[in-house]
Amino acid sequence: MKVIIIDGQGGRLGQLLVEAIVKENINCELLAIGTNSIATSAMLKAGAKQGATGENPVIVACRDADIIIGPIGIVSADSLFGEITPPMAVAIGQSSAMKLLLPVSYCNNQVVGVRRLTMNEMIVETIAELKKYLKEVEKGGK
Repeated sequence: MKVIIIDGQGGRLGQLLVEAIVKENINCELLAIGTNSIATSAMLKAGAKQGATGENPVIVACRDADIIIGPIGIVSADSLFGEITPPMAVAIGQSSAMKLLLPVSYCNNQVVGVRRLTMNEMIVETIAELKKYLKEVEKGGK
């Protein structure tokens, strides 16, 4: 399974996600893509074995990703304070990958009906969903 984590700004969310995946020893090909070099660096320091930065790596990686994880803003052009370009948002949105989007609301994206969680609570829930999805795929359900 190819799992892509996409993050921007300082990469804290991506860093926490990578740390959790590594800690849980989830068997996957993990690729960390930052919208800037600081975010990529944070995810690599957290344990991602592969990383890339910028628009083209997002577009290329989304072609064959099985799972894409990141803040909800990654599917909205010009979000993350302009770091998500329109081509990035289109590539992510059109990807056939399962998308695990975290409802981080600092970029004018608020999902109504979703309870507010701390960053750590979101990471725990995301990892649980990732494990659940991978288990379903193993059984041939997806």
